[in-house]
Amino acid sequence: MRPIDLAREHGLSTQAVRNYEEAGLLPPAARTASGYRRYSQRHALALDAFLALVPGHGHPAARAIMVAVNADRLDDALDLIDRSHAELVSARGIIDAVETTLRDITVQSWDGAPVSIGPLAHQLGLQPATLRRWEQDGLLRPCRDHQGHRVYVAGDVRDAHLIGQLRRAGHLIADIRLLLDELRDTRDPAQVTRALADRRRALNARSRATLAAAAALSRYIDARTAG
Repeated sequence: MRPIDLAREHGLSTQAVRNYEEAGLLPPAARTASGYRRYSQRHALALDAFLALVPGHGHPAARAIMVAVNADRLDDALDLIDRSHAELVSARGIIDAVETTLRDITVQSWDGAPVSIGPLAHQLGLQPATLRRWEQDGLLRPCRDHQGHRVYVAGDVRDAHLIGQLRRAGHLIADIRLLLDELRDTRDPAQVTRALADRRRALNARSRATLAAAAALSRYIDARTAG
């Protein structure tokens, strides 16, 4: 199979195919006496696997998985896959925790009077130092009054409830920060609900993609094993 044949079959350019081979995503191609590349069905299966891995695991993870497989480091490839699945589980857990927390706090008005750090910490059952640490981590962004004291408006109070729930559930600061960045400017509970539903649909699409990727990668691994 010529490079152009493999490229056309997968909707790629011949340069992309060569780049994938050089990056270790495909096994080395055979060469003709004139030095031209010749690909086989095994290369087609490898390319199928890589392109299937990207939607579910992301481009960097897909690259790392294929490089590991082609280097006969199957344990490393499986570890990368498991880590990617764990990230999906964590992302679902965050959505579940946020939805639970929102059900608890949206019975209160999000337009309540601003509060200072002491009352908010007491409301959450925390020490004020914890709220200051969350601010340092970029999770909370209170404004300041004319005396320089922290003031938490309704959106900040909501965010603090969410952070507390997510931290108690064991979620990482970086994951929480990403979610809060998406919700930061949202004050309407219905908009938050829609945003979370969109996020869940995106995770479902990723999960479905990992199923297709697993099948494609398994076919390629079987072909490698068969020689």
